[in-house]
Amino acid sequence: MHKELLKQVYSPSEFNSIGHSLIDQLTEHLENKLFQLSSTAIPWNTPENELQFWKEFLHHGDKADIFKEITKHTTYIHHPHYMGHQVAPPAPITALSGLISSLLNNGTAVYEMGMASNAIERIITEKLCEKIGYGPHSAGFLTSGGTLANLTALLSARKAITQADIWNKGMVNQLGIMVSEEAHYCVDRAARIMGLGAQGIVKIPVTDNFAMNTDVLLAKYEEAKAKGIEIFAIVGSAPSTATGIFDDLSKIAAFAQKMNIWFHVDGAHGGAGIFSEKYRHTLKGIEHADSVVIDGHKMMMMPALTTALLFKDEVNAKATFSQKADYLLSDSEHEDWYNSGKRTFECTKNMMAIHWYTLLKFYGEEVFDAYVTQLYDMGKLFADLIEDEPNFEVAITPMSNIVCFRYCSPSLTLERENALNAKIRQSLLEDGEFYIVQTKLRQKFYMRITVMNPFTNIAHFKNLLQKIKRFVL
Repeated sequence: MHKELLKQVYSPSEFNSIGHSLIDQLTEHLENKLFQLSSTAIPWNTPENELQFWKEFLHHGDKADIFKEITKHTTYIHHPHYMGHQVAPPAPITALSGLISSLLNNGTAVYEMGMASNAIERIITEKLCEKIGYGPHSAGFLTSGGTLANLTALLSARKAITQADIWNKGMVNQLGIMVSEEAHYCVDRAARIMGLGAQGIVKIPVTDNFAMNTDVLLAKYEEAKAKGIEIFAIVGSAPSTATGIFDDLSKIAAFAQKMNIWFHVDGAHGGAGIFSEKYRHTLKGIEHADSVVIDGHKMMMMPALTTALLFKDEVNAKATFSQKADYLLSDSEHEDWYNSGKRTFECTKNMMAIHWYTLLKFYGEEVFDAYVTQLYDMGKLFADLIEDEPNFEVAITPMSNIVCFRYCSPSLTLERENALNAKIRQSLLEDGEFYIVQTKLRQKFYMRITVMNPFTNIAHFKNLLQKIKRFVL
């Protein structure tokens, strides 16, 4: 009986039948969402009701409907009304590269288990290093998400800059990093995981436009030093998640060089701008960074998770994790780039490199220019619309596809305005036609959009604003 069940599980013909049906279903889903045959961006449900639905479906639902129901109960990333989190609507072809990765299931820690993907990954990281402006001694690798990539970069920084053998003997003195108060929370999390504690995270205040205030860097550095904190790294945001504003990477680079500390750029969202002729200027100075993070699943049309971590000096890419698994990794007289497990935190990693390679092969790097440029253009367009609307304001002129805005009225106190904007956002969520998120900046509650769909246009923006006005009235 067990053998017959396993034969069914691994049946090529059943895979073929279910697979063709699923492709047809997902094709219809794309047509409905991309071209708005469906008006809903999110079929909102409460957590309790959603949990109950799936409990009942496990026992009573038709297995033929499982993929259809999962699709129905998700946020529709491919809908032009989706303007929520920084997650790309994946290019449909990357669903196919994901299928290959899932079925072949080749881990890429060691070459024997990831021949194609290790070679492909090398090509991708070399291309990214070239676009950043790095020299011939640069290198990098792919890993599962920006959080893990930022942690790895800071581990590399600690090993390269500090004199103590922390990897083997542990920390003997208080270490610290400098980072904008508007930086993504994963940097704070990484520092705490590394054992730096709250005192090891030196927050740099921002200017009126929410960029790191580089005028106070020296004072903050000296203040930390006086407290016995050894600063070994500074992190530039490109851009910050909440505001979409880029730090001045050139000034941060100059400070890092002067202090002889590591300069890391968290370009998880905006690092893809290296491909945009129009918006490359937002990353001026990135070529001076010791390390850079770029997410493929944010601004490069790939499914989550896939992130590139690039190093100006290849030595730092290979020296972070200096331990040896004898049954996996052998010593080599030359730099064995093809055993990526020596560089990454992960011991098993999917074949994520094929997403990058497939897009390059089919559409060329111009597709990344087209995508980033279109989304940034739409961010500016939305901000322009807000500026022309009475009773609306933007938090700051956008530098990317992230725009923070709010409804305001001279007759309302700040407390009541905040409550009204929170209510509007919640009403939008429950209504489901649009999906946007929220943030709080300097005690003010803002609604926040991130234009992730290249087919979102001025008509969608105007419809969103009209909907908000109806909620207010």
